[in-house]
Amino acid sequence: MNPNHQQVGISTDCQACHNSAAWIPSSFNHGSTTFILTGAHTSTDCSNCHKGVTTGTSSDCYSCHKTNFESTTNPNHVSGNFPTTCEVCHTTQPGWKPATFTNHDQFYVIQGAHAAFKNDCQKCHSSGYTNTPNTCFGCHEAKYNATTNPNHKTAAFPTDCESCHSQNAWKPATFDHDGKYFPIYSGKHQGEWNTCSDCHTSSADYRIFSCINCHEHNNKANVDDDHRGVNGYSYVSSECYRCHPNGKGDGLKAIRLKRIEN
Repeated sequence: MNPNHQQVGISTDCQACHNSAAWIPSSFNHGSTTFILTGAHTSTDCSNCHKGVTTGTSSDCYSCHKTNFESTTNPNHVSGNFPTTCEVCHTTQPGWKPATFTNHDQFYVIQGAHAAFKNDCQKCHSSGYTNTPNTCFGCHEAKYNATTNPNHKTAAFPTDCESCHSQNAWKPATFDHDGKYFPIYSGKHQGEWNTCSDCHTSSADYRIFSCINCHEHNNKANVDDDHRGVNGYSYVSSECYRCHPNGKGDGLKAIRLKRIEN
């Protein structure tokens, strides 16, 4: 008998569902109750929800599907502290899919360029939902390693992408060259260059730089003359930076003044 009337707990008031002509079809309409059957519920056995009684059965999704909730691992609903209001993410469609996730900001705020594919979960969760990186580099390491202008990896750029980039786009990017390395946006070198390659002569390694390519320093004889009497002087870029890390020629001014005095 489908459903098993005794197991489900159906009323013994037969005429409530049947007539004297035949048992089938019956006239029970679940839609007349407080729980309308939709999706996967339309094809499930009555006994899956009604355990010996039809009255007082909870209409709360979690009360029936607690086992499903606790056994889900991708993502893990229990350790992820997901709400037990299943309908926030799921419908009654079979297999619990597709699902929506309205409280993503609890784990990672989707904004900027990420907002364009906020409904395409596989963009970030191609390997599942558990242990998905929540740092920029964790997701974009391949882009970092593949960037050549400038080469981030060989130049040992920091992996905290947000120090130069925003979530809107990779460009434009900001880079605190003055504060971290050498003043090129202020002081004497401001406006004296056009592209990074003016000083960084190897696009494969931005740790390599030249101080003696520009017109002011490319005459070795003049530079040698300016540095007469300077101990350890050498016409080598790394030595220029060692003595002038802030781009100023204070040491040379002192030498020239001393020559004038003598």
